[in-house]
Amino acid sequence: MKSTVGIRMLALPMVLAATVSFASAQEGAKAQAKETAQDTKKATATTGNAINDSWITLKIHSQFVPDDALSNSDIDVDTQKGVVMLNGTVATEAGRARAIAIAKGTDGVKNVMDHLRIAAPADTTAATREAGRDAADKTKDAARTTADKTRDVTGTTGKTMTDGWIKSKIAAQFVTEDSLDNSDIDIDVSKGAVALKGAVRTAAAKDRAAAIVKATEGVKGVTNNLKVDPTVK
Repeated sequence: MKSTVGIRMLALPMVLAATVSFASAQEGAKAQAKETAQDTKKATATTGNAINDSWITLKIHSQFVPDDALSNSDIDVDTQKGVVMLNGTVATEAGRARAIAIAKGTDGVKNVMDHLRIAAPADTTAATREAGRDAADKTKDAARTTADKTRDVTGTTGKTMTDGWIKSKIAAQFVTEDSLDNSDIDIDVSKGAVALKGAVRTAAAKDRAAAIVKATEGVKGVTNNLKVDPTVK
């Protein structure tokens, strides 16, 4: 009889320990889930937008604009389920490394696939010198026309206005525009012509997106295919 009681008394602490261990595991899982939810909420609060593929693409493009290492680049960003693909050209290896670093450092990015090519920008220096010599032999009106054409190519920013640059410039404005919060916009640029696809929450937001594009330097035309969907995230 004493032996049986002894076994039962020994088993009780083991059961209690197992119960405590299971409870601790549950608490740990709950804490982890809560922490993940808080991180997501914090990221959303910081950006003002739900972190979807469209937002990631816009955010990456917006960071390309002020980066000197990416001058004379023509980069297209595509995002699918948090995986970012970089296509297009950069002027230097440093530009490629910088583009990848920006993409990897953006909230919501799970992985970055680099398909960038290094392509030196077109040599406009020789053309400019030649234009200058021609202008010296012509009238002042011809010289002014040459200057106007040069401004059309480079813009007031001093950067070559490629389709990639135009897309990045538009994206930078979309990211900071309150009326476009939680929109799902895709920007496509071909030879300066911009096409907008996706969805925004209001008709006013649709109009605002088009207005931003039209006012962006280098844009030659806008096709606004955005849909109005109050539930878009």
